[in-house]
Amino acid sequence: MVNLPYQIFIAIRYLKSKKRYKGVSVNTAISIGGVAVGVMALLVVLSVMSGFQQDLQRKILGANAHIVIRNFRGMDDYTRVAEKLNADKDVAAFAPFVLGQVMVSYGKRAHGVYVRGIDPVAEARTTELLSHIREGGLERLYPDNDVPGIIIGKELSANLGVFIGDKVNIVSPIGEIGPMGMLPRVKQFRVVAIFEMGMFEYDTNLVLTHMRPAQEFFGMKDEITGVQLRLHDIYKATEVKKRLQKSLGFPFSVLDWMQMNKNLFSALKLEKFAMFVILVLIVLVASFNIISNLIMNVIEKSREIAILKAIGATSGGIMTVFMLQGLFIGLVGTVIGITGGYSLGFILNRYEIIKLPADVYYLSHLPVKMELIDFITVSCSALVISFLATLYPAWQAARLDPVEPLRYE
Repeated sequence: MVNLPYQIFIAIRYLKSKKRYKGVSVNTAISIGGVAVGVMALLVVLSVMSGFQQDLQRKILGANAHIVIRNFRGMDDYTRVAEKLNADKDVAAFAPFVLGQVMVSYGKRAHGVYVRGIDPVAEARTTELLSHIREGGLERLYPDNDVPGIIIGKELSANLGVFIGDKVNIVSPIGEIGPMGMLPRVKQFRVVAIFEMGMFEYDTNLVLTHMRPAQEFFGMKDEITGVQLRLHDIYKATEVKKRLQKSLGFPFSVLDWMQMNKNLFSALKLEKFAMFVILVLIVLVASFNIISNLIMNVIEKSREIAILKAIGATSGGIMTVFMLQGLFIGLVGTVIGITGGYSLGFILNRYEIIKLPADVYYLSHLPVKMELIDFITVSCSALVISFLATLYPAWQAARLDPVEPLRYE
């Protein structure tokens, strides 16, 4: 038989023994259940928040590169940049692009958009945008045709009422100066494909064309707006950005994907933290059950506590007994909560029980991503709260005068 310290033995004995008052055992079950429900709720909510963040990150990085390099004075020759990028082991691919803000019109409808001129081959290696084409193709995108091709988003197609083969006008307010002042620049494009990223911002406000007609339209000759990069590891973006910025120097500007979407991801992180704080209150409520349960246990076991003190148990030993009893309750509740939270998260992710309207959320089901750090944080929080809940009842038990309970025995 294993020789356990008497504090552990007595704490386990108190949990397993038959109580004089039946309510004590019920309170123990309620305390364990409260901790378990709190832990399970915390894990499920944090996993759903992580799932939303992962899905949003995937869609943002599907339309944008991991790093963008631009030049304040324009980039008419990016040979130097290309040489540095080819030598960087963290860069998987890169592609030049032309970007400008214009208005696309069809009939009596118009909408402001960003037009991005791309090299389709390099773009396919750098971003996932071209893989989201739902209708049409790239065959007529090349500038050999009389009317250059253009790729638009699904929402923009619906807003303008255009389909494959329709011709739209691209209008730029920056044009040539004539007798009547500044004349807008207008060029006709043919819709050759429609993409769907699943994010309203991109499906409405972004159009793609080949780089050559984009350069001609903006009067850029052989100049480009910048270079976009794809990395082997997206979480090295900050490190690679700093290295490239130092290497290229002024007038180059290097931005990573976290920096370009800082406000959005900061808001998601803050929301996740707020949900964590709110749901910790559930565990705090369970801790009050632990306090009341231990206080009742102290009252019930006052005679046993007096006997233990009479035979030599110290106040510290008595205090340890009840602290261990509360920790056992918290530990059992945490284990049950972790098991329930993982099981529920697995079921939600595997069987997609909760469906979402795709036209509203652009998601067909509730996304769930279970992260080890969330499980560790929630478990430690629950155990710390359970431990703090034991301090007052244990202190009350430790300061019990052994004379009073034994006076009439």
